Amino acid sequence: MDTAHDIREFLATRRAKITPQQAGLPAYGGNRRVPGLRREEVALLAGVSVDYYVRLERGHLAGASEEVLDAVASALQLDDAERAHLYDLAAAQRRRPARRAKRPRGTVPASVQRVLDAMTDAPAFVRNGRLDVLAINRLGRALYAPLFAADAPRPVNIARFQFLHPAGRDFFPDWEASLNTTVSLLRTEAGRDPHYSELTGLIGELATRSDEFRTEWAKHNVRLHHTGRKPFRHPEIGDLVLDFDAMALPAQPGLTLTAYSAEPGTAGHDALRLLSAWAATEDAQASGASPGAVSRSPGSGP
Repeated sequence: MDTAHDIREFLATRRAKITPQQAGLPAYGGNRRVPGLRREEVALLAGVSVDYYVRLERGHLAGASEEVLDAVASALQLDDAERAHLYDLAAAQRRRPARRAKRPRGTVPASVQRVLDAMTDAPAFVRNGRLDVLAINRLGRALYAPLFAADAPRPVNIARFQFLHPAGRDFFPDWEASLNTTVSLLRTEAGRDPHYSELTGLIGELATRSDEFRTEWAKHNVRLHHTGRKPFRHPEIGDLVLDFDAMALPAQPGLTLTAYSAEPGTAGHDALRLLSAWAATEDAQASGASPGAVSRSPGSGP
């Protein structure tokens, strides 16, 4: 990952999204040569010289103060995720490690797996920043069954399955929103650590093999993914829409626990009960036991 290039593209794409009217500037007549704000207009709004802002947009954030970054973020009307990404890019450029760092996929403690297993009515899993599924509970494995199929890519990775497996588009029926979320999460993680070699390897693979990923990646969108609603099209259960909550694990930096739920009395809640019954049947068939004897799913894959 080239941090200076990412800075240039991020600032340029954010600038292109803001019109002079949105920024509170006079609407001058005539044709504008840029779709959004000009560099000099951003400099004016941020209270810095044009030359200094041009230097920032050329990829030189390492020397920028917190006050300058805040001013640029305000001028570009960045949301919380974009503002954090700008700070991450500046911090990454200051670090400039001599070589790419390689992180382990992550080890989930047995205590966290026990917490997952105790969540018997909610699909839940733990992932890392590059969207590897590192641990999962029984209902989570049932929900994400296509990712654990024999022909699915290994290690189990949401992005690789979504973009490279034939079943990816079916499993994520709201395709445009889903691919935007996935790519935005990867872009956010890349901003935090552009020298994370396993992440850059995944991004290179996806960009090489998927036109849709490559197009979305070039937009430089980022997001914070804490809570919301997500649709699925399960091969056995059919369509279901679930609420999700994602929580960082402070004792395990870089890992996130995501849990799904549905309000009682809704179609999503009924679908979760059906999913649980299907999982019990699958477990019973696998173990040769009766449907009431449910086996514990391993957390990190088949």
